Amino acid sequence: MVERLGNRMTAWAQRWVPDPFVFAIALTLVAFVLSLAATDSTVWQAVDGWGTGFWELLAFAMQMCLVLVTGHALASSGPVKRAIVGLADLPRTPRTAVAMVALVAAASGLLNWGLGLIVGALLARETALRGQARGLRVHYPLLAAAGYAGLLVWHGGLSGTVPLTIATGGHFLEQSIGVVPVRDTLFSPLNIVVAMSLLVLIPSICAALHPRDAIKSAGDFGVAAEIEEDDQQEGNVPARAIERSRVVSFGAGLLGLAYLARTVLENGFHPNLNLVNLVFLSLGLLLHRHPAGYLAAVAEGARSCAGIILQFPFYGGIMGVMKYTGLMTVMATAATRHVGPALYPLVTFLSAGVVNLFVPSGGGQWAVQGPIAVEAARLLDLSIPRTALAVAFGDEWTNMLQPFWALALLGITRLRAGDIMGYTLIFLIVSLPVYLVALVLVPV
Repeated sequence: MVERLGNRMTAWAQRWVPDPFVFAIALTLVAFVLSLAATDSTVWQAVDGWGTGFWELLAFAMQMCLVLVTGHALASSGPVKRAIVGLADLPRTPRTAVAMVALVAAASGLLNWGLGLIVGALLARETALRGQARGLRVHYPLLAAAGYAGLLVWHGGLSGTVPLTIATGGHFLEQSIGVVPVRDTLFSPLNIVVAMSLLVLIPSICAALHPRDAIKSAGDFGVAAEIEEDDQQEGNVPARAIERSRVVSFGAGLLGLAYLARTVLENGFHPNLNLVNLVFLSLGLLLHRHPAGYLAAVAEGARSCAGIILQFPFYGGIMGVMKYTGLMTVMATAATRHVGPALYPLVTFLSAGVVNLFVPSGGGQWAVQGPIAVEAARLLDLSIPRTALAVAFGDEWTNMLQPFWALALLGITRLRAGDIMGYTLIFLIVSLPVYLVALVLVPV
């Protein structure tokens, strides 16, 4: 039954789910209509909000591109690639292959969302190619969907934006809630139960979804093994010798790690995108044999940035419409009216899931929804950590419906959104009871 459901959902998604760029434009139009219907804003105020917000994600877009290219370059270095190949060679059946990819992607996502996204995508592709070479017929779109599992658990992991933000002194809600240590959020029974449940559930569902027939391999999508770069120097030209000098890349990598070590020692360990990118960059330089090899790996990863470069400004525009017309406040508060304390965490979770479709950024969403969620929790005398986790869970939950974060994975796997969204929609459906039950019954 699960297999048939997967086939039907995939067929539906391939027929009806457009390219993520079209999805972004459609959401832009929806945001405009809702802002005019639900607020007192005029058309021109909505237009101004869109234009103001359009450029507000440029720095974030650059950070995301760097996550993609530096993560890809790190994962394609000799030691990491050998580790990925080693993992890709482990499965002996198609079902264990997709379960393994989902488990590794989710576990990596708990460490860092960027790491989970890149490792999941590369492991999915490598598992498909290695399996194909061994005669193991694994369904490639399901493998890629399994590689996206890290985005279903990331906000309860070590890079979770909301828990890390409220645990940092000086955060924008400190006067209302103080500093909330991560032991009350990330390491609470509630978060641990949700994370561990999903680590078991999603790989199991992936295994059950694998079709018996109509299997599409990586080759059906034009995906082939990468050709190793020739490491021979082009004559005795000094420039080529410098480009292939291990001393150059090793020195640059050590410089980055030295800065990281000094920063952590002086300020403590507070992960953010810039630190993650510097870690990826520094380790990639150290693990590649020379600058020329690293540049080739970065160039390969940069091919996957087109969707990010084009679509992030449109999502910035959607955020602008939501923020500057007051639509965000309307949406976040409407669900909390006439809600008692028992249901408030559930309503917060569901409303956060809806808001994430329009503002697919954990930090951006907390900035606009956090003050409202916290004030309502205070008035209802409810737990702030539970409220914060409800927002975090809602944000990660609808990542399975919002293709924004899948752009990097789609670029690496060479698939369309419709190829994987039938499966990710099933992840969204089966994970819902885990969130709802845990939010009601599990203590913080």
